[in-house]
Amino acid sequence: MPYPHSAPTGLGQVAQQAAQVLYQHRLVSTRQLHRLVTPHHTRSEFLRRQLHTLRQAGFAEAVGRRSTGQTELLWWLTEKGAQAVEAVGLLQPRAYRMSPEAALGPLQEHTLAVVESGAAFVEHARRLGHECGPLDWSPEIAHYYRDESRPGEELCLVPDAVLSYVHTEAKQRTLLTYFVEVDRTQMTIARLAQKLHAYAAYREYAPQIAKGTRSPRRQAPMPAWRYRYPAFPRLLLVLTGASEERLARRIADLRSLAASDPALASTALRAGVTTLDQLRTHGPFEPVFTPVLGPAEPVDAWIRGSVAVAA
Repeated sequence: MPYPHSAPTGLGQVAQQAAQVLYQHRLVSTRQLHRLVTPHHTRSEFLRRQLHTLRQAGFAEAVGRRSTGQTELLWWLTEKGAQAVEAVGLLQPRAYRMSPEAALGPLQEHTLAVVESGAAFVEHARRLGHECGPLDWSPEIAHYYRDESRPGEELCLVPDAVLSYVHTEAKQRTLLTYFVEVDRTQMTIARLAQKLHAYAAYREYAPQIAKGTRSPRRQAPMPAWRYRYPAFPRLLLVLTGASEERLARRIADLRSLAASDPALASTALRAGVTTLDQLRTHGPFEPVFTPVLGPAEPVDAWIRGSVAVAA
């Protein structure tokens, strides 16, 4: 989707756009920034000069990627850079600040994999004539809910990203929203299956109307997600960090665990799982997703016909 670009002031447009992307996504490699901000440039030298301008101005810093060292730089905004972006007011303010320690920490590869998943949507949207830009996904937005299986607890669901995408076909434009979860095979398959349970519980959660609240008529409580989304987002799980054979086994195991969860037997949750390589190579609107629930026939990111009951 098109956005105005104007932050931080006193810098060129590409540097301003790069600063916004860094603010939104926290830690991004030079290669990823090139694909997101300057895809029309064959080479990345111009972008690199803009990034070094940000660094010289004290707006950005960089570290080497843990897996490749200084051959690939990863960029983030300093406090000064973050404040400059916030002062313009175009992006939703975020309390999180990246630090050199966090940039070099154990979540480095996970953060980059989330950006890579979003970048795959952006690149294929360009190719297909759809709309999805570098700022059309937000990392780690909290969603609070309660689960009948854990009475008395207030729970918090935090997707790796919430992504918006406008699918265009002929004159039909459809806004699609996705919860994106990236798994680098660092968690157990049981923990990954628990996330499915959490999304199903959030879909059903409806805050109770406080006693004494005046209402013109009796109304059933509205699901919490309806205050945020016009339709419940589809859930996409993106696997990486292992061989294709191991990831295929992981997908099969996840489907088996999901099939055995009574809470998922009648859920209207639409969930699909793929690998990051498949998503990058073929794009989200090819049949690269295996439904987590129902028949295992591959589907695209519409995730049609994969729920236990009609959505």
